[in-house]
Amino acid sequence: MADMQNPPIFSVSDLNRLAREVLEQSFPLFWVAGEISNLSRAASGHWYFSLKDTRTQVRCVMFRNRNASLDWAPKEGDSVEARALVTLYEARGEFQLTIEGLQKAGLGALFEAFERLKARLEQEGLFDAARKRPLPTLPRRIGIVTSPDAAALRDVLTTLDRRMPTIPIIIYPTPVQGRGAALKIASAINSASSRAECDVLIVCRGGGSMEDLWQFNEEIVARAICAAQMPVVCGIGHETDFTIADFVADRRAPTPTAAAEMVAPERASLLHHIAQLQLLTHRQMRKLLDGRSQQLDYLARRLLSPMQQLEHRKTHLEQLAVRLKRAMMQSLTQQQQKLQRLQQSLTHLNPHAVLERGYSLVQTMDGKVVTNSGQLQAGECLRLTFAKGEASASVVSTL
Repeated sequence: MADMQNPPIFSVSDLNRLAREVLEQSFPLFWVAGEISNLSRAASGHWYFSLKDTRTQVRCVMFRNRNASLDWAPKEGDSVEARALVTLYEARGEFQLTIEGLQKAGLGALFEAFERLKARLEQEGLFDAARKRPLPTLPRRIGIVTSPDAAALRDVLTTLDRRMPTIPIIIYPTPVQGRGAALKIASAINSASSRAECDVLIVCRGGGSMEDLWQFNEEIVARAICAAQMPVVCGIGHETDFTIADFVADRRAPTPTAAAEMVAPERASLLHHIAQLQLLTHRQMRKLLDGRSQQLDYLARRLLSPMQQLEHRKTHLEQLAVRLKRAMMQSLTQQQQKLQRLQQSLTHLNPHAVLERGYSLVQTMDGKVVTNSGQLQAGECLRLTFAKGEASASVVSTL
């Protein structure tokens, strides 16, 4: 009862703040469709407009950091689909939508069709990296599938001429926008494939809205690219644009110019590379020749003429003779020294040398040497040998 008698009193600011918080918490980010009216572009870069249908309208704001990313300019009366947040402009207490993204009406259905086809083709394996073919290093011919009147073609031709002007170019003309263009694009790709005149094929067109690029999201174009006999590079739209053709192609380029840079080597770089290879080859050959020259000089020094060979052998024989003479002299000296030692030993052992010192050799008459008196008997005749001469003696007695 006290609360009912004394209810809380809000200020207008508090009320608007609470209302904004309730709205923002209750409504997540969502899509809303309507027609643009009362469009105003402020000096700050923010856009202010209303979205309306046959019965009502709602105020909207799209801030500069959001509208700057749009690649098209909305105008009064455009039917659009807006990605928005519900909020309240507290200063005036006005209910409004903060627009996060904006696209032309019907793009939602296109996105759904895009995602369905993308998922199906991906499941079939058309996007697999294993089936992507490498681009030729130096193509003999380059094919281009695009409109002859497209600015993209001029960009591609200018880039190819700058990078490698000697490579022939074949253009397979086709419309790239409008009713029935997808069938004609696929037909041009199939023609290039069956004629087999090129080593690589560029499929390109300039930027545009999703509807403008939609022909490259058609299944017939995707299957034609997949069936092509040569590698295919897609350069469609700007860097942020992606199509089904990009996923199927062997290489995706962010722009047509980038596609041309992918397929054509840069002439200046190739010439520089060739010059480097020539320099390397020259160095290797010079090194090889120098090595062979040194080897030849070494072999030449070992190679002797017949006269030099005779002189060499004569010198060798003389050296052998000297060595033989030296060896013989050394051997003779050694033998002489040995003989001297033997002579000295014989001299020391010669019994005559003992006799010279006053000793005598006693022998029985039959020549036996007497070394013990026990060998003798009284009256036995003995032979005495002196250093000079001999004498006979008779044993008188033994001791």
